[in-house]
Amino acid sequence: MTDTELRELVRRRYAEAARAVSSGNVDPLALVDAGCCSAGSCAPEGVDVDAAFGSVLYDADEQSELPPEAVAASLGCGNPIAVAELRAGERVLDLGSGGGIDVLLSARRVGPTGFAYGVDMTDEMLALAEQNKAKAGLDNVAFLKGTIEKVPLPDDSVDVVISNCVINLSTDKPAVLAEMFRVLAPDGRIGISDVVAEDHLTSADRAERGSYVGCIAGALSRSEYLDGLAAVGFTDAEVTFTHEAAPGMHGAIVRAVKPAGA
Repeated sequence: MTDTELRELVRRRYAEAARAVSSGNVDPLALVDAGCCSAGSCAPEGVDVDAAFGSVLYDADEQSELPPEAVAASLGCGNPIAVAELRAGERVLDLGSGGGIDVLLSARRVGPTGFAYGVDMTDEMLALAEQNKAKAGLDNVAFLKGTIEKVPLPDDSVDVVISNCVINLSTDKPAVLAEMFRVLAPDGRIGISDVVAEDHLTSADRAERGSYVGCIAGALSRSEYLDGLAAVGFTDAEVTFTHEAAPGMHGAIVRAVKPAGA
């Protein structure tokens, strides 16, 4: 497929997931199949991904803070809120914000003096996120239509960038990393959850383990992630594997800092 075709495939899959949640007739674990990953689309036969993707990666207290539709629409591979260690007053950007779970949790963490932005390219997910925002009763939130390769925010406008199992879906990952660096203020940081491959796996190996839309075939390796972050100017970068999503493929925590003088 061309990059345009891959992006459209991703958009359609997430639109389907948003419509499923909005219908009110969806099992959150079954929804994983309509979004990022499922045992059929992500991993070989016999690999259990229910514990590796979706709302099960948030604790009960976090889930209780949100509308059930926001929880059901969680299709990620981690909990970037825990990764980013958000503080009161910070400005946060979530790349690929989907139904809004991480944006709404971020808004609660940073409080009324902070702000949380979400960027998504899928109209159906944006509509669902706006509904969830209204149900949550939060004012320090904005959902923006755009792509993670061209974020609709000015330079140096946020303190933290988070993302949950979305960067692996991009067809232009260097552009995503550069955009994260651009929108971050000096001393800003990233706290990303993503699927990352072990270094020995080739692109063909990754494709054998799952589809692109299933968050596997398009995943970067650990070295590719670290090299890409360094290339755009990040320092103190680290990639830590947390749980296996497919053989040699892991849910991972990605952290890095934009230097004060940048």
